Amino acid sequence: MDNSEKTSTEPLVKSPANSKPKLIIIITLIALVIVVLIGWKLFTLNHEDNPLENRLELPQKVSIEPSYEVAASNIEETNTILIEPEITISESSKDKHTIISEPQLSELLLPSLDESDEWIQQKISELTWRNELITLIITEDMIRRFVVFTDNFSQGLLAYDHSPFVKPTKRLTVDETQTVDSRKSVWAWDIKSSKRFDVYVDLLRSVNSSTLVNSYFESKPLIDEAYRELGYEGDFTEVLQDAINRVLDMELPHYPMNLTRTSVMYKFNNPELETLTDSDKLLLRIGKENLLIIKSMLIEIDEKLIAKSSQ
Repeated sequence: MDNSEKTSTEPLVKSPANSKPKLIIIITLIALVIVVLIGWKLFTLNHEDNPLENRLELPQKVSIEPSYEVAASNIEETNTILIEPEITISESSKDKHTIISEPQLSELLLPSLDESDEWIQQKISELTWRNELITLIITEDMIRRFVVFTDNFSQGLLAYDHSPFVKPTKRLTVDETQTVDSRKSVWAWDIKSSKRFDVYVDLLRSVNSSTLVNSYFESKPLIDEAYRELGYEGDFTEVLQDAINRVLDMELPHYPMNLTRTSVMYKFNNPELETLTDSDKLLLRIGKENLLIIKSMLIEIDEKLIAKSSQ
C-alpha cells in the first residue's frame, strides 16, 4: 500500500487537543459579558430608587382626617384630639365671645312669642296621632291662651274668652222625661249631655305624655314670658300643677245632679253643687267616665312634670 492511500484514509475529526484552546476562548468571552452586565447594573442602581422598597411593598403614607366615628383607642394611638365645635356670639369685639349654654341655645331656636303660633301648631301635630281632632284647638295666640286659661282654672275660674279649645257644638241638656219637681221646673241630669266632651277627651288620650312634657319644657321660655305679661314672677309650672291637682281632687257627688232653670241658663238645684267654683262645675258637666280618663292621664303627666323639674 502506498503513502497516498494512507493519506486519504485519515479521519477528518478534530482531536481533543486541538479543541481545547477554542473552548477556553468561548468561556472567557462569556465571563467578560457577565462582568460587563454586572457593572452596568451596579452603575444604574446608583441612579434609581432602592428596589427593596418595591419588593417589600412598603405601605404608602396616607393622611387621614379625624372623624367623629373614630374609636377612642385609635384617637390615643394617633395622638389626635377631637374637639366638638362651640357656638359663640361675637359681642363688641372679636376678642370677646360668649359661649352659649344648652338652655340659651334652645331659646335662640324658639320664635318670638308673637310669632309662635305656627311653631306650636307644628309641635301639636307631632304630639297626637288623631290629627283630625286638632281642629278642636284654637290656633290664635296659643301660648297666651294656655297660660291665661290655666292660671284662671287653678284659681277655680273659667276664662272662656281665652279658652285653648273651641266650644262644644252641642249645649247642655236635661232629661225632660224625668221631671223631679214640675212646680219648680227641676229636671234630672241628662247623662248623654256629657258625650259632647268625648272628642276633647279623645284628643287628650291620643297624646304621648312624655312627648307632651318634653314639649312643655321646650316651650317654657315662651310660656314664662306670657306668664310675666300677667304681672307674675313665679314659676308657671307650679300654677300648672295647681290646675292639675284641682282636677285630681275633684269628686263627683253620689247623689243626683238635678238641674233647674230660672232664666235661660241651667243651674244645679242642689245649693252645695251650685256654690262650687266654675272650674269644678265644668268638671261635673264633663261626666264621670270622661273625668276618670282625664284624671288617669293627668296623674301620668304630673309625675313626669315633677321628674323633669327635678333634673
